[in-house]
Amino acid sequence: MKAEHERKPEEEDESEIQQLKKEHGVSLAKIDSLEKENQELKQEVSRLKGQISSLRAHNNERKTMLWKKFQLSMDSSYTDASPGVTRADIPESTMEKPMKVPNPPPKPSSVAPSLPKEVKGNKAPPAPAPPPPPPPSKSLVGTRAVRRVPEVMELYRSLTRRDAHKENRSNSAGTPVVAFTKNMIGEIENRSAYRLAIKSDVERRGEFIKFLIKEVESAAYKDIAEVEAFVKWLDGELSSLVDERAVLKHFPQWPERKADALREASFSYRDLKSLESEVSSFEDNPKEPLTQALRRIQALQDRLEQSIDNVERMRESTSKRYRDLQIPWEWMLDAGLVGKMKLSSLRLAKEYMKRITKELQSDECSCEENLMLQGVRYAYRVHQFAGGFDAETIQAFEKLKKVGLGTDN
Repeated sequence: MKAEHERKPEEEDESEIQQLKKEHGVSLAKIDSLEKENQELKQEVSRLKGQISSLRAHNNERKTMLWKKFQLSMDSSYTDASPGVTRADIPESTMEKPMKVPNPPPKPSSVAPSLPKEVKGNKAPPAPAPPPPPPPSKSLVGTRAVRRVPEVMELYRSLTRRDAHKENRSNSAGTPVVAFTKNMIGEIENRSAYRLAIKSDVERRGEFIKFLIKEVESAAYKDIAEVEAFVKWLDGELSSLVDERAVLKHFPQWPERKADALREASFSYRDLKSLESEVSSFEDNPKEPLTQALRRIQALQDRLEQSIDNVERMRESTSKRYRDLQIPWEWMLDAGLVGKMKLSSLRLAKEYMKRITKELQSDECSCEENLMLQGVRYAYRVHQFAGGFDAETIQAFEKLKKVGLGTDN
């Protein structure tokens, strides 16, 4: 009986240990899940910040345009107060101007096949649907000798499990968007001088608008850079109108869907190309404080991931719409500009790890473990984003690992 009583506490201890192990495993899984959720929330915050910046810029442009119209209407307000106003009293800005001779659009070096036109009033049979774009590749192997590095994921998981301190950064972005009230806008747009100027454009610029309609409808390009040139030309021609939106709504045949898609593709490509160039030419400043330098690199990576996420999220529907409108779309694939942008992040990872390695080797470094974890976490992030590391980035990671783990000779 005594032996049985002794075995029971042992069995209870063993059961408790097993229960603790099980709870520990659940906790680790929960920690990994929370880390992933935290990363997704950070990306969402970055995306929202970008939207706020875009809205703020758009709002500033609108305020400038409305303010100019307000000044124009104020200058001509005396026409409303005088019932006997003659045409000679109307401000010169609304008087008839010499007819603008439209400049020819830039000619494409390679024209995409044109869409079938109507024959004898009957619509031609629809052309067979173009093949769907190839699915985005999971990695960019072969583009620049990029390969998966399992050691990055292993070291990242090892360090994050040991790390007891979780980052809880609060990101607040609540700048109110300043806008005119509806009453203010209505008051400006209802000014007689402004209405007269729009009416004048509608009546006198009909042939000019028809010319632009024809050019937009027939625009077919294979190179996205040529779309940029066409959009620049189109915006230049439309800028001669007193108010593009107000005038064009009087022309129901205006191909608004295609014009908007051309602008969208042009601006998206231009912004991505500019960001890719900024990342590819990034240079670390050794004189810049460590924290500031790392934040600058992380901010670039945030912008890069946000931009690529925006493209990939809408890539399938957007590419189909572009194909239907004869607008280049291949640059949205991993084999195009998007893939090139992912590879450009390797430069950021290399500079980030080099900077941390240098700090770990310095005598002033007092937070080696946290700094090591920070470097490995960023390396893991870029590794997953780019689909692997190239030779130079692998070398920078190996150096960071040796120095951080104290195995560097």
